[in-house]
Amino acid sequence: MSFSTRRERHIPRHRAPARRSGARTSAALVLGVAVAATATLGGGAARADTPVALTGIPAYQPSLSAWYTPDQINHCLGGNPDCVSVTIARMNEMLGGLAATCDHRAPFALAYLRTTQQYQRAASTPGFFQDPAFVNVEDVFFASYFFNAYDNWNAGNTSAVPRAWQVAFSAAQNKSVSGLGDILLGMNGHINRDLPYVLAGLGLVAPDGTSRHEDHERVNIFLNQVAESMLDEAATRFDPTINDLKSPYGITYTVFMQIIAGWREVAWLNARRLVGASTPGQRALVEASIEQTAAVTAIALRTAFTYLPPLTALRDDYCASHHG
Repeated sequence: MSFSTRRERHIPRHRAPARRSGARTSAALVLGVAVAATATLGGGAARADTPVALTGIPAYQPSLSAWYTPDQINHCLGGNPDCVSVTIARMNEMLGGLAATCDHRAPFALAYLRTTQQYQRAASTPGFFQDPAFVNVEDVFFASYFFNAYDNWNAGNTSAVPRAWQVAFSAAQNKSVSGLGDILLGMNGHINRDLPYVLAGLGLVAPDGTSRHEDHERVNIFLNQVAESMLDEAATRFDPTINDLKSPYGITYTVFMQIIAGWREVAWLNARRLVGASTPGQRALVEASIEQTAAVTAIALRTAFTYLPPLTALRDDYCASHHG
């Protein structure tokens, strides 16, 4: 199924109104929160039996055993693309349960699934990445950070959930933000909070000393390829106001992608700060700044995309009509 095909959607007459023009400015300013805080606080698939060389900080390389079998982990650590399919299967299962109950975490779950599927296509394209095997390993470790936060939240183990994710999950639980707000809260938790640890944990340079930054930037290409169709689908299935980005009063797709690309570059800079910390104390200070910045950004997003109760009810009714 192609998600690039634009579809006509039936939107009921009680569709929630487009957001005010001020939302564009408020949402765009969220990008500045992370950038300013960082400036202020510091500067072909591999064989499954050939582990990819990881050069980063072992403490940020979490165990994969909670979500993958031993054989699957061998594939993952070998950079085998089979691992991406296993990750996608778990995401599909997660999305199915959330969508069936119109859980407000569903829009982000959909966004993450579609971007991972687009990643799989990009990684299988010869020449797209300099080191596709390594990026396959990065993909599974990145997903494991989200799975860990999600599972701990569901288990009531809130103390193990990072603050940025607590804000995102509680906003979904309380149904307090729009569908686009839920997506951006999830992306903030995953990019501003999780990604620096993943990058630092796996290594910013290859064994030969060359930077992995070019492949890091290549991710923005496939994210841009899937963003509009993903948001259209989320609007069709969960909340019709999600693609108000198309209206003069939305933040626009361009601003949306600028926010995401900006966050990803900040994550790279924060990973450099983690790797560059020469003592555990210095590293702890960098970690504290990452956690604080992601949490502050989450609170700013929650404020910018707050939904009033009548609109929440309309959203839930709309979703139920599409998943009943």
